[in-house]
Amino acid sequence: REVVERGVTRNARLNPRAATGEVIPTSLNASALRDADGNVIGAIGVLRDMRELDKARAYAESLIKNAPDPVFVSDLEGKILEANDAVSELLGFRRDEVVEQSLSRFISEEETREFTAALREVVERGVTRNARLNPRAATGEVIPTSLNASALRDVDGRVIGAIGVLRDMREYEAVVHDLEQSKTELQEKILDLEKFEEVVVGRELKMIALEKELEGLQDEVKTLRADGA
Repeated sequence: REVVERGVTRNARLNPRAATGEVIPTSLNASALRDADGNVIGAIGVLRDMRELDKARAYAESLIKNAPDPVFVSDLEGKILEANDAVSELLGFRRDEVVEQSLSRFISEEETREFTAALREVVERGVTRNARLNPRAATGEVIPTSLNASALRDVDGRVIGAIGVLRDMREYEAVVHDLEQSKTELQEKILDLEKFEEVVVGRELKMIALEKELEGLQDEVKTLRADGA
């Protein structure tokens, strides 16, 4: 029905039974088959064998379930396949509000492009480090995080996704902010001290000048007295 109404359907799950009796998990993407008048007369379906992906997903689930840090698994398109409780705690979303969602739901368009670039680095190098992401929490708060990701591979060694570990950077940035604030305050105090020293030195110079003028006047008075005598 979806093919008839929309012309396409994506990622429908089918589990056909093979001749051996094995039930094979697959993902179906189908598009409309039309006649010369444009009427839908059938569907062209493409099945994707999900066995390797399901095995990888099961492995990832066992790997990240008890991790203390926020850990998620995504495919190469940036869709979140799995996320642990720490991700929910960080973002304030329920697990079912995170899994099967695109990361673009939680980060800006620019950061989505940066994450896509990080995924390319994972594919090419097997790892990416310290990429900055600022996901938006359920409360609307933008949370600064650092992402370290490694490749998720199938049994043949092909990269099929990424395992990402997020580090909450709020406390770190608060410390940096406090240090910068302290530095600014120290610089202001130094500037005030320099101004004070300038005032003090200026006063001392004026006092010296006045003392010299006074000495000069005293010398003139002595000279006048001597001449009068």
